[in-house]
Amino acid sequence: MHFFGIGSLDWLMFGLAWLSLGYLACALSCVWRYRERPHECIQSEPPVSVLKPLNGLDVQLYANLSSFCAQHYPTFQIVFAVASHDDPALPIVARVVREYPDLDLALVVDSRTLGTNYKISNVANAYRLAKYDIVVIADSDMRVEPDYLSRIAAAFAAPNTGAVTCLYTGSSGAGFASTLASMFINESFLPSVLVALRLQALNFCFGATMAVRRDVLRRIGGFEALASQLADDYLLGKLVSALGCEVRLASCVAKNWVYESDLRALWHHEIRWARTVRTVRPISYVFSVITQALPLTAIAWLLSNSTYAALLLSAALALRVILNLAIRTRFRIPGRATWWLIPVRDMLSFAVWAASFLGREVRWQGNTFAVRADGQLRGIDAPEIG
Repeated sequence: MHFFGIGSLDWLMFGLAWLSLGYLACALSCVWRYRERPHECIQSEPPVSVLKPLNGLDVQLYANLSSFCAQHYPTFQIVFAVASHDDPALPIVARVVREYPDLDLALVVDSRTLGTNYKISNVANAYRLAKYDIVVIADSDMRVEPDYLSRIAAAFAAPNTGAVTCLYTGSSGAGFASTLASMFINESFLPSVLVALRLQALNFCFGATMAVRRDVLRRIGGFEALASQLADDYLLGKLVSALGCEVRLASCVAKNWVYESDLRALWHHEIRWARTVRTVRPISYVFSVITQALPLTAIAWLLSNSTYAALLLSAALALRVILNLAIRTRFRIPGRATWWLIPVRDMLSFAVWAASFLGREVRWQGNTFAVRADGQLRGIDAPEIG
């Protein structure tokens, strides 16, 4: 069917293009209104156990681990965990332990697994040494400020808090692929979270920080409940919320030091992330196509070759550049400007979104898994551990 020489497909693309421009405007508003909340003083600072699952030699690993040791907090322990005595992270852990002799630091080397999510198995092995009632799980590629634990504890001071999480930004390691990866975190993930938090209550966690009370963890079934789940952070928040407890956002922002060896590694990483979101939120993931403003307006222009579509494309590009600059300013993103890579980054994001529907396989830590409809991982060529 055609109206005034414009086909139904053109109208569909124009509609999606306008929705995507609306999303960009909303995201820009959320980013611009964002203010990091000041540190909240609390009467008591309860002791905290920090669990650090490790697997291999992340970029900036020493600086990342050291940032957790340099906390301005009265009582905390850190438990590092690896699955093998051959793990290349071990010399870095040994150096950190030597350089912070006054801290309560421990190392667990244990290959036992609870399920197919080897990170959670690592966390569970570390948990056996956890001493305190507030348990923080943070990935090895995260770096934090000295008031990080204080801000986590302050969030737990609110009534009925069962779990705490925090936002994070991306900082690039060396290379083109790493730059694209950090742009995804800063310009896709971060604004989408800010928009979501304007529309709904927080009921999930982010891998940057998953903090939970010991009694709440016991009530949801312990780490065993997450042991074969791809989206362990998302499920932790959902299970805590199902108990009637609240998931709160801490007033800190962690920094994710990103390194992707090449574009192939980046592709597998982002496909895994996309299929994770598609599994846990299938309907909203389909409609998340409206976050792809530049590709959608480009398709509308290619289909219609009209001045109207060209104006939409120009508006999308202008808003994306402004969003890029606003995020770098508001969240103090270091490094060189990346606005000139926006077309490459956004076309890659659209390709990942489309390709995520073409299968259920993901690659994670060198192993290939199939993701079931309920989010569970089933090993395909993963070696048995333990």
